[in-house]
Amino acid sequence: MTPLALQSDLGIEYVAALHATLLPHLDDEDTIELVGDRVGRVHAAGLQLLHAFVRDRAHAGRQTIITLASPALAEAARALALAVSLGVDAPAPAQD
Repeated sequence: MTPLALQSDLGIEYVAALHATLLPHLDDEDTIELVGDRVGRVHAAGLQLLHAFVRDRAHAGRQTIITLASPALAEAARALALAVSLGVDAPAPAQD
C-alpha cells in the first residue's frame, strides 16, 4: 500500500497542487491510501478531483482508499453526495 497525505487545503486555488500529487500515482498497481486527517478546508473542485482519481483507478482495476478522513473532508463529501464513492462513509443498508 502506498500512503499519500492529502494537503490541509483542498480549496480551488490548490487543486493544481493536488493534481500534481495524484497524477504520478494514477497507474500505480499498488493500493493508494489517501490519508485525509490534515484536511481542514475543502472546495467542490478538490472533491471532484479526488473523485475522478478514485473513479479512474477503479475503472482500471486499481484500489484507492481514503483513511482518517477529517471532519471537514467527510462533511464536504457528504454535502456533494460523494462520501460513499470516496469511501468516506459506508453505504447505508437497503431499506425494505
